[in-house]
Amino acid sequence: MAQNSAAEAAPAKKGKLKLIILLTVVVLLAIALSVAGTLWFLGGGLPGMGDDSGAESEVAEESFTPSVYLEIDKALVTTVQGEGRQRYAQAYVAFGATDPEALAATKLHMPLIRSQLVMVLGNSSFTKLQTPEGRKGLADHMLATVNQVLEQEGEPAVNRVLFKNFVVQ
Repeated sequence: MAQNSAAEAAPAKKGKLKLIILLTVVVLLAIALSVAGTLWFLGGGLPGMGDDSGAESEVAEESFTPSVYLEIDKALVTTVQGEGRQRYAQAYVAFGATDPEALAATKLHMPLIRSQLVMVLGNSSFTKLQTPEGRKGLADHMLATVNQVLEQEGEPAVNRVLFKNFVVQ
């Protein structure tokens, strides 16, 4: 009888081992299916099962170049045309470009550019500078002035002029 009880114990362990393996396989399969379903629903597609549009988007992402900026440390301060009174304008300016060489050229020619920007700011009307449209027009005029100076020097152009701080009084 002692042999019979030992023989029955071995098959019981085999059944538990099969159950553990089966549960592990089911859990791993459920995890794999949930990951695949999440990728498919989020539009990422399954790896290796995509069409060629994914390759085109990768090319578009590679062509993106971040902007770099150059700030003028000192403010541009000048008098502006007012209604019979002397008015002041103060602007902290930064330049943005996708080409670092354009900013290096801007830094090299900063005295000339700063002089031209002070003249542009001084020729502006006080009433126009008080409106957002007037400030946008001033930024566009400053951008054209900076790019004109850089073009005369044979340098690449900047993309935008940004106001960090702008005060008229």
